[in-house]
Amino acid sequence: MTSPNQASLIHQFLEESASALPDKCAMVHGKERISYENLNREANRVARWLMDNGVAPGDRVALMLENCREYLSGYYGILKAGGVAVPLNPDLKPDGLAPLLSRITPRCIISSAKCERVLREIDLPALSIPALLMARPRLRWSDIPLTVGSIGEIAATGDGRNPDLLLDETSLASIIFTSGSTGQPKGVMLSHRNIVANTNSIVQYLELTSADIQMVVLPFFYVMGKSLLNTHVAAGGTVVINNTFAYPASVVQQMIDEEVTGFSGVPSTYAYLLHRSPLRSVRDRLTSLRYCSQAGGHLASHTKVDLIKTLPEHTKLYVMYGATEASARLTYVEPHRLHDKIDSIGIPIPGVTMRVVGENGDELPQGETGELVAQGTNIMQGYWNDPESTAKALTVIGYHTGDLGYMDGDGYFFVVGRRDNQLKVGGHRVNPQEIEDALIDTDLVMECAVLGIEDALAGHRLVAVAVPISLETTERDTLQRCSQALPRHKLPSEIRFLKALPKNSSGKIDRAACKELLRVL
Repeated sequence: MTSPNQASLIHQFLEESASALPDKCAMVHGKERISYENLNREANRVARWLMDNGVAPGDRVALMLENCREYLSGYYGILKAGGVAVPLNPDLKPDGLAPLLSRITPRCIISSAKCERVLREIDLPALSIPALLMARPRLRWSDIPLTVGSIGEIAATGDGRNPDLLLDETSLASIIFTSGSTGQPKGVMLSHRNIVANTNSIVQYLELTSADIQMVVLPFFYVMGKSLLNTHVAAGGTVVINNTFAYPASVVQQMIDEEVTGFSGVPSTYAYLLHRSPLRSVRDRLTSLRYCSQAGGHLASHTKVDLIKTLPEHTKLYVMYGATEASARLTYVEPHRLHDKIDSIGIPIPGVTMRVVGENGDELPQGETGELVAQGTNIMQGYWNDPESTAKALTVIGYHTGDLGYMDGDGYFFVVGRRDNQLKVGGHRVNPQEIEDALIDTDLVMECAVLGIEDALAGHRLVAVAVPISLETTERDTLQRCSQALPRHKLPSEIRFLKALPKNSSGKIDRAACKELLRVL
C-alpha cells in the first residue's frame, strides 16, 4: 500500500488505506467488522453532514463516545470536514462537562446514547451549540432549538466520496484535555502535522504493517488510545476494540481468538494482566502476539522483569515515554536493550530530540539531573486559550516536560520523578516513585501510590495505599521487606490495603482521589 509518510493530514491515512486495501478489515468490535472502504465512506458522509450543518474549518466538534464504530466515523469525519476533534470522557457528569463545553464552544457534539441524558440536563442552546449528532438517539429533542441527527442513519446513505477540502498541515486538528490531576485540565492543541509526524515515527520504530492487529483496551479520548487508532489506520492494520478490561480473562481470550499481534497498556493494565488474568497459563496460545507496548506513566522495573518472563518468548516489550503535549510519544527502549536499560525511558523516537537542562536552561552533562526538555515536529501548538501555561511549557529551547531525569553515557534517558511531586519529610527530600518501586519489589503488592499527608512537625507523613497480590498480605510483612531497601525516613508510616486504587479516565492512578479516600477511611 502507499507509504503513510505521503499523508500530510490525519484523515489521509484512512483514505490511503481505503484506496490500497478497500476490503481489509479496519475494525473489530464484538461481532461487528468494517472494511477500510466502508469506514472511509461512512466518515465522508459524516463530514458532509457536519459541513451542511455549519461546521467550517477550525470549528470545534466534541466527541463523547466510548470506543466503537461510530467513534471512528465521527473522528475521521470531523477531520475531513476541517473541524477540530475534541474528545471528551463519556463518563463526565453535567457539572464537569458544562465548563469544558463552555471553554471550547463546539459547533456540534457527536455523542453516544450513553451520554444522552447528561446532555439533556445541560442548556446546550445557552452554550451556543447548534447541532447534535447521536449514535441511536432515544430521547425526544424536538422541544430544544438545535439540529439533531442519527450518526447511524447519516453514515448509511448519501455521498460517500472524499470531500477533499484544501487544508493546511499546520491547521489545528484536535484539542485533547489532560487528566487535570494537578489542577484544571489543560486543552492541548495538536495540529495535523503534530499527529502525522508522531504517527509516522511510531509506525517506523514498532515496524507496523497491514498484517498487524492491535487489541485496544485504552479509550480513544485518551491520547495513547488515539495514537493506537491512527498508527494502525496509517499502516492499514486492524484495531480490535474491547471495552471490558474489567474482565481481563475475556480480553486475553479475544487476543487468542483474533490472533492479535499487538497489545498496549498503562502500568495498571499490566498489573492486572499479571495478577488478575490467566496470562501465565495461556501464554503458549498467544502465538501471534508480536509485541506489547507500555506508556502512560512509570512502570516499576520489577514489573517489567515479571512481564518479560510471563509473555511468550517471541513477544517483544516496548517501554515508552511521552505526553499529551507531544502527540503521545517522546522516547522508547528498544526491546533488545530492555534488560540492560531496565530503569530507562529509552532514546528519543525518530524526529525527536531530548536534553537535560538546569535551572538556567543550559544543557547539563551526562549523569547530572535536571529537567527533560524535548523538541520535535510532534510538539503541541500550545494550550487552548491559556497563554500563561503555554509560555511556561513551551520556550525557545523546547517543551518542558516537568520531569526530572538524566542521560547516561549511551544516550539513554532516565526519569527520577516529577519536578512538582517531591515531598519534604523530616528535612529530607523524598521521591515517592522510589518508595513505590520498593513496595512493588516486595512481591506482595500489584500496584500502589505513596502520598504525602501534611504533618505539622515533619512537613509530610508518608502513607501508602496498595492493592495486595494475596489477601493474606499484611502491613507488617510489607514494611519489613521495604526496610531492606529503604532508609527509615523513606518508609511509609502506614500502608492501607484496598481492593482497587482509584483511576482517572486514562487508567492512571488518581493520586488526588487516593488522598481523598484516605481522608474518609
